[in-house]
Amino acid sequence: MSKRLVRFDWAMKKLLRNKANFSILEGFFSELLLRDITIQNLLESESNKQTNDDKYNRVDLLALAEDGELLLIELQVEGQFDYFHRMLFGTSKLITDYMVSGTKYREVSKVVSINIVYFDLGQGVDYIYKGQTEFKGIHKNDLLKLSAMQQKNLPKLDHVAEIFPEYYILKVNDFDNHAVDTLDEWIYVLKNSEVPDGFSAKGLEKASKELDLMKLSDADRKSYERYIDDCRSAESSMETSWLEGHEKGLEKGIEKVALEMIKEGESSDKIRKYTGLTDVEIERLRGGV
Repeated sequence: MSKRLVRFDWAMKKLLRNKANFSILEGFFSELLLRDITIQNLLESESNKQTNDDKYNRVDLLALAEDGELLLIELQVEGQFDYFHRMLFGTSKLITDYMVSGTKYREVSKVVSINIVYFDLGQGVDYIYKGQTEFKGIHKNDLLKLSAMQQKNLPKLDHVAEIFPEYYILKVNDFDNHAVDTLDEWIYVLKNSEVPDGFSAKGLEKASKELDLMKLSDADRKSYERYIDDCRSAESSMETSWLEGHEKGLEKGIEKVALEMIKEGESSDKIRKYTGLTDVEIERLRGGV
């Protein structure tokens, strides 16, 4: 039997910022990054403040790990064609925001950008993607490695790629709900807002207790219901705007076809048949040619 949870975006706004619930995020980070993560603190970032336009469309959370890594989660609902650029801007801004004046380059914080998207981002057949920066030889096809001197002076590094931002994209809607490992269990929860019996991924046991929809206080439940209503309203408005724009585009396209037919000397009967325009509309277009 599954336990129904609050949506993860609302949990990121409200419940997961409580230090008592850090273990939920630590479990998620650990399953995704394949290493144990301990959160030292949650931070605020000027680069990730929300605007009124995306108040209900996205949510973000920035964590500082004990090893100094900056772990940024962004959750985006509505499609954004330049989202890849947004990912780059977010990591670049974090690096500069948290680099204190006088800091040596070797002390630049490592940034891990985790993007949970509920729209079709890019083109691919997988639902989890990882991006790293590596330097490959153009002629010899070898990977550029740390020199002996660099290894001696940068003992915490094993590979050049560890210096640069690391990106993860979780295309939640592309997941088929068939969990074959513990990371898949987390993807299932992100998609369905429920924890089925038998799931054992790190952090999910705590999540099933703390994010239980039925255990919310009256105040939190009302806050959650208002948030969901606001999200639905925002999503409806965005969908309506898209449809209106789509219809206007169709109208413009039809008028363009009609104008071309008028220029070719076609009869009003034929134009009406192929475009669906009325005689009045066709005559209006004829007057503008």
